[in-house]
Amino acid sequence: MNRLFRWSFFQPNADFAPASDILPAAMAPKKLHNMRTLPAILSLAILFVTFSATHMAFAEITPSDDPMLKAMQLELDREKAQLLLPGMQRPYFIEYHLDDIDTYEALANYGALTLEQANHQRIVRVSVRVGDYANDSSSARGDGVVQLAPKDDNPLALRYALWTATDEAYKGALRSYAAKQAALKRFQSPPSEKDFAPVKPVTHIDPLATMDLDRGVWKKRVIEASGLYASDPEVRSFAEQVQYSTANIRAVVLNRYLVNTEGTVVRQGSSSYNAAISVGGQASDGMRLGRDNGSVATSAKDLESPAAFHKRVIDDLKSFNALRNAPVVAADDYHGPVLFSGDAAADTFNRLFVPNVEADRPEMGTAARTQGAYSSSLHAAILPEPFNVVDNPGLGTFAGQTLLGAYAIDDEGVPAQAVDLVVNGKLQNYLLGRGPIKDFPDSNGHGRGAAGQPAHSHSGVMLIKSNAPLSAAAMNAKLLGLAKDQGHDVYAVDTLGGELAPRLLYRVHADGSRDLVRGASFDELDVRTLRSDIQAVGDDATAYVANAPGPIPQTTIAPAILFGDIGVKRANEEQQKLPYYAPPVLEIK
Repeated sequence: MNRLFRWSFFQPNADFAPASDILPAAMAPKKLHNMRTLPAILSLAILFVTFSATHMAFAEITPSDDPMLKAMQLELDREKAQLLLPGMQRPYFIEYHLDDIDTYEALANYGALTLEQANHQRIVRVSVRVGDYANDSSSARGDGVVQLAPKDDNPLALRYALWTATDEAYKGALRSYAAKQAALKRFQSPPSEKDFAPVKPVTHIDPLATMDLDRGVWKKRVIEASGLYASDPEVRSFAEQVQYSTANIRAVVLNRYLVNTEGTVVRQGSSSYNAAISVGGQASDGMRLGRDNGSVATSAKDLESPAAFHKRVIDDLKSFNALRNAPVVAADDYHGPVLFSGDAAADTFNRLFVPNVEADRPEMGTAARTQGAYSSSLHAAILPEPFNVVDNPGLGTFAGQTLLGAYAIDDEGVPAQAVDLVVNGKLQNYLLGRGPIKDFPDSNGHGRGAAGQPAHSHSGVMLIKSNAPLSAAAMNAKLLGLAKDQGHDVYAVDTLGGELAPRLLYRVHADGSRDLVRGASFDELDVRTLRSDIQAVGDDATAYVANAPGPIPQTTIAPAILFGDIGVKRANEEQQKLPYYAPPVLEIK
């Protein structure tokens, strides 16, 4: 989706001085060479930023206790008092972000370590706005300047980086403001919503997060896991059919700093740990098949135990082999009931529902409320009546699992709020950062951004529930009842892949027996299906916690869902040739 980006801002009352005169005598060395874009370095840093926003316990820490936070505040105060080009508008808002990213990854293939690397990176982003709350220099492309910051705690070097970025961001904001005013003259009526929502300043200082991973232990674990296809007696019989076997451990610790001219001061620590396995190959007809999953947590101690991780790998290998031997789904198109597990339901909601409640401002000059499928659906039914959906970033655990999408303060310095999105099936709210939309002038604490990127509206912890939930047994009984009533087999899906393609799909007979099939795709699975085709919803015991690490981590918790009429058809995929000769002979250990 296209996104409009949001920032925080304030109306300073201090006087400003020319940008070219701001550099203090202590910073007299020549201006640094271009560090502002650094796309290759930043892409490497952002690649590993798969973090969670885990709210750390509050401690009595002040900004002056952190040399980097103190340097940011000092430079911000200096810019606020002096930044002004002659004859130009002064900024009404300046904001500094500093992302301190510490990453580690160990990757193993076929029982051998193939990659081990650690990285520490700091990135600053400076946003400057000119104009006022109602009409400012912001645009759909976002604003601000990004550059690398010193890795060590050197306050003077950090201030130098902030100074150069602020100078460039201010000049860019002046150009953007002039262009925007010219563009607005093309429209009959000016926008009715402000460009930016005022908020009260916040001070929130959390302890710094640190990495708690035992690298040696986990490195050994992933090496062993990647070689189980050839060493474990349970799966060794089909080892020559495994074309890839990969295991890895990724750890990311992120400490985020934020100060702005409103008076907001935030430092938050968060972490993410992901132990993953990926195995696969081809069926005899050339169809590519694979199993990819893992354990995700906000602390290394909450990852799966060695025994559980070992079992996961063996189960994945067995299910891959079962897929290899499974028949291709019937050529005749099917329309009828399909039972989605909590895992599959979470993927479905992540694809069809979540992006459409993340409020993106419409294009300039349009009358739409927001972008996406639900832009005109406020107070209308978008799910069956029993459904209630809330996004609550303050929910840190569910059924004993830690949640990656939890956070206390969003990336625009706004306290996170629980938002009732759907009540009795009807859309009541959207997720908002500080970019107002029609009928929603205020942020609800969902302005979030990836490292070095501007914030936009984004989900935190999405919880999907029903007022009339059924147990797993009752859901299965209802599926079998539909099979008997309709006089044909039905389907149940456990996991989905990209584009909502079924990975583990079962043909279910009226007597309850199941046959695994492969090579299927779903037809007519869209937002209309969510609105009108759900027959039953499972209870909390059927719910699946989908922790999604990524540039902006989020969590979706969804129960099992029974759809009444989903199309299942044979996928039109190219079947590639098998390897021409066998793999190397395995040595028996």
